[in-house]
Amino acid sequence: MAEVMQGNRTRKADAVNVGDGDIAACCKVMTRRFGEIEVEPEQVIRMVSPVLGFPESRRFVLRQHGPGSVFLWLQSLENADLAFVVVRAGQVDVDYNPPLAEADRRELGLTAGQVPEFLLILTLKRTEKLKITANLLGPVALNTEKRLAKQVLLDPAHYDIALPLE
Repeated sequence: MAEVMQGNRTRKADAVNVGDGDIAACCKVMTRRFGEIEVEPEQVIRMVSPVLGFPESRRFVLRQHGPGSVFLWLQSLENADLAFVVVRAGQVDVDYNPPLAEADRRELGLTAGQVPEFLLILTLKRTEKLKITANLLGPVALNTEKRLAKQVLLDPAHYDIALPLE
């Protein structure tokens, strides 16, 4: 559940949907990690199917971690507590371009020859030092033009679920 501010009023919403299902212009959303953020309609990424384990979250916004950082946050607009640390796949492996099933391509609205952007979900573990791994097995495929995304599952014989980053 997210708090949505419109004008000078705040309301609880199970999504930041207004009217026809799209986010209202200049909508403010309360998040746990970032506090109140302003989200423009063109920033909203709609998941055509939910991220595994998070069926309630279908709308996200991508936020920069900090100036010059390669890390991004994929912040849910329906769940104030849910934000994934991600990185563009090219930052990890410039040749990472896994094949997508035709059904996935259709769901994402990709045209013939159009290449999606891949975001890798990171896991951060604190031991004596910070260990970061990238999930190459279940990337988020993103149609940047239509702002549609989907977590896809690839062949575990070819892709690592926890590639260590250094």
